[in-house]
Amino acid sequence: MPVAEPVVNPDDGSHGGDDGGTIGGTPPSPDQRGRRRVAGVAAVALIAAAAGVGGAAAYDAINGDDNSPVVSSLNTGNDSKSAPTGDVEKVAQKLLPSVVQINVRGSQEAGSGTGIIISSDGQILTNNHVVEAAADGGSITVSFNDATNAKAEILGRDPVTDLAVIKADGKSGLTPAALGSSNNLEVGQEVVAIGSPYGLDSTVTSGIISALNRPVASSGGAGDNDQTVFPAVQTDAAINPGNSGGPLVDMEGNVIGINSAIRAGTTTSGDAGSIGLGFAIPIDLAKNVSKHLVKGEKVQHARIGVTVAPAVSSDDITGVGAEIKEVNKGSAGDKAGLKTGDIITAVNDSPVVSSNALVASIRGYQPGEKITITYTRDGQKKTAEVTLDSDGGDLGS
Repeated sequence: MPVAEPVVNPDDGSHGGDDGGTIGGTPPSPDQRGRRRVAGVAAVALIAAAAGVGGAAAYDAINGDDNSPVVSSLNTGNDSKSAPTGDVEKVAQKLLPSVVQINVRGSQEAGSGTGIIISSDGQILTNNHVVEAAADGGSITVSFNDATNAKAEILGRDPVTDLAVIKADGKSGLTPAALGSSNNLEVGQEVVAIGSPYGLDSTVTSGIISALNRPVASSGGAGDNDQTVFPAVQTDAAINPGNSGGPLVDMEGNVIGINSAIRAGTTTSGDAGSIGLGFAIPIDLAKNVSKHLVKGEKVQHARIGVTVAPAVSSDDITGVGAEIKEVNKGSAGDKAGLKTGDIITAVNDSPVVSSNALVASIRGYQPGEKITITYTRDGQKKTAEVTLDSDGGDLGS
């Protein structure tokens, strides 16, 4: 479900505004200015936490026991030992064996990011922008917590949600991370982030969830013209370039988000760094996408089929919703009776204050789900039940 918000180059340290979006349309090309030193530094309306600078470790493929049973995080009912609530050390001890550094080299760039082991035979969840540089003939090496290394290949990518799954060669007996849920999170809840900022693997930071359902717009990867907007889990836990693809974890050791973007400050050396505004893709969204990627299936994304722009109050500053500029004939929005000029203000009673907020909200649902949209028409408040369409899927190739 692409959008038409501008994308700001991560090297200039600035951030863009909300200039409208297309739900089910074709987005314009984002600004691709500036140098690109590392694989996976996504251009973000805030700024990507992207794959940071870090040398690739030497390849040392370890052959495992092919007869070992495969355990996957994506299967329900996994027996996972919880860490004591409030104990960052115990959470780190539990998760570190399930977190890897991903070293990527493409034809014109190289760098590193983070990944989460989701199966005992080497399936790893990460961001699309971490591995995209290797999608066309590049190479990927995974560095594990036990200091071993293995080559990896991409199983599937989805630029629309900025997610990807890779598979490490010749591995078995790995420890999959426990994937929690993002539908019951609370602002102020303690969390831990783990990753490889600037190539410094196994780095642990802690903080709180500072906001939920924050609409964040970013590109899906290096040189990628597609944009993604997701309903982010916002945290003040330190996240820096290289943390992308790594876990945001609750205090029971369950992954509740995939660290993907930051609003960054700039150091004296010119590098972008954390200022306490990090953003993670909710794990419920990541699980839904990953279940398709591991099978090589198309990932279908929900859409309404309307083009929207920011709606502001009479002060020309305060956002009050998403104004419909066009309704595609025969779309979910058309069937629900939405019209040009309607201002959408809520989805399932969750406020919508901008076009980005609407796109992010719809991103959290699946095609075929029914939602209730609240909108105003000629100053009158109305509601409509919408059965979401599908964009047909995108393999990310």
